[in-house]
Formats: sequence, C-alpha cells, structure tokens
Amino acid sequence: MSQFHLIAPSGYCINQDAAQRGVQRLLESGHRVTNQTIIPRRQQRFAGTETQRLADINDLVSLNGENTIVMAVRGGYGASRLLESIDWAGLAKRQQQDPLLICGHSDFTVIQLGLLALHNIITFSGPMLAGNVGAPELDAFTQEHFWRALQNPVFDVTWQGEGPQWACEGQLWGGNLAMLVSLVGTPWLPTIEDGILVLEDINEHPFRVERMLLQLYHAGILSRQSAIVLGSFSGAQPNDYDAGYSLDTMVDFIRSRLDIPVITGLAFGHEQQTVTLPLGAQAILTHDTSGSRLTISGHPHIKA
Repeated sequence: MSQFHLIAPSGYCINQDAAQRGVQRLLESGHRVTNQTIIPRRQQRFAGTETQRLADINDLVSLNGENTIVMAVRGGYGASRLLESIDWAGLAKRQQQDPLLICGHSDFTVIQLGLLALHNIITFSGPMLAGNVGAPELDAFTQEHFWRALQNPVFDVTWQGEGPQWACEGQLWGGNLAMLVSLVGTPWLPTIEDGILVLEDINEHPFRVERMLLQLYHAGILSRQSAIVLGSFSGAQPNDYDAGYSLDTMVDFIRSRLDIPVITGLAFGHEQQTVTLPLGAQAILTHDTSGSRLTISGHPHIKA
C-alpha cells in the first residue's frame, strides 16, 4: 500500500463531498492519506492564500517516504501565480533519491512542465482527488491505467486512434493545451526536440483549440516534434454559427500545415476515463491498421 500526500496549489475544491469520498476510497483500499486539512482551505477562488499553496509545493522538498504519491486535489486556476517562487532546485534534488510520484493534470500542468523544463523531472499527468478518485463511481479504466503507470518500469497504452501510419521514438510531454500555451516565452516551457507531444483540454470551442495549436505551430514548437497525440477535448461542441466547422475539421486543417502526424482518439484528459502518462519519460509510438500504441519507460515507479 502507498502513502498519498495531498496538495492544493490551484482552485478551491468546490466539490468537498467528492474530495472526502476520494479520501475515504483511498483509506478503504489500505493507503495512508496525509495533508487532508488542505481540502477545505479557501481564499477567494483559490485553495488558500499564495503562501499556503506555495508551501504545498515547496514542502515536498522535505517530504519523506518511499513510494509516496503526491496528488493534486483539483485544478482550476492558481498554479501560474506560484511559478517564480517555487524551489525548483530543491525539488529536483529531492527527486534524485526515492522520487515522489507526483500526479495531477489541468492547471497543475504548468508546475509539471516547469519541473521538466528546468530539471528534467518526470511527473504523471493523471487523476486528481476530487474529479477522479472521488467521482460518484470510480472508473475502472482510469484506476487500472493509473496503477499500470505507477507500478511498472515499462508499460503500454493502446487505443484505436486515427491518423497516418507512423512509428517514432521520443520524449513524451504535454498535458493541458491552454496551460502549455500560457508558458510560451517563459523559462517553464520545455524545449524538446523530436518529442511526442500529447495534448488535451476542456471547455474550449474548436476554434480556440485551433488558435492555441496555431500559436504552437507559429512558434515552431509543433514542427520540432516527431508526432502529436490529441486526447479528449471535453465540451468542444460546435454551434449553428460554425456551419460544419468542428473539432474534426479543425484537426484536418492542422494536419494540412504539418509534416508530422496528428494521432487522435486517446482517452486522456478531463473525462472520467483517462490514462496516466509520465511527462518526460521515453516513449515509442506506433500507429498502423491495428491501432495506436505508446510504450513508455524511464519514469519513476513504485518499488516492490
């Protein structure tokens, strides 16, 4: 059994019942859950003051324990306010021995990308306490893929993707598209050549998704990758004004600009069903008539 240590660097957890349900599920599964007192914390729309939320991150420098999983309570907004004050070097040093298994997504992406950019620290883009672990029904797919990523030195993610036949190898990175784009021009965006860029988002109209992808394209970031994998874009339904413009036609347009493949259909993002991906790990991507596969290695994992 593992220790789950909670952090709340972003938005106030509006669904307190879900968070408590998540804690209860973990306890009933035999895990320890530390730092629970942060769950009801609130300052305006944030999960506490800047000082409190920053401490959640910087206190990880002295957090002890092998096989400790650090899990964000929820996303929202607020992590961007902390970036210039995070003890990046201290966290990197902490991760050199018995690394913490740091997991979250959405707003948390900026901290994950900062760790990757500055010190090549691998974290997991995956479930959070309130939205996933504390969902009314815990999704079996999500649970299985979470432990698959955290318990195995090498693991596979397979899906029925769409795109051209392709095979490549590179550093796996990405996460939430809006948060990644917000880091363009800052020290916290990784500079990765020949990578496999995996992206997802929520409540962004297809034209906004296109605009963000075009920003990455115009900045030269997309063309430096070996492949792009698109996860789920929840709440991206077109409307009457779009007159046939949709997420699919948007993807076709982006593909027309690129010489590298855009593979779609991965269950990754804000849906209840999501895989867990170690950002910064090594990955082999294959896509052919039988489907899509990522074989991932080089990430920290739970030691038996």
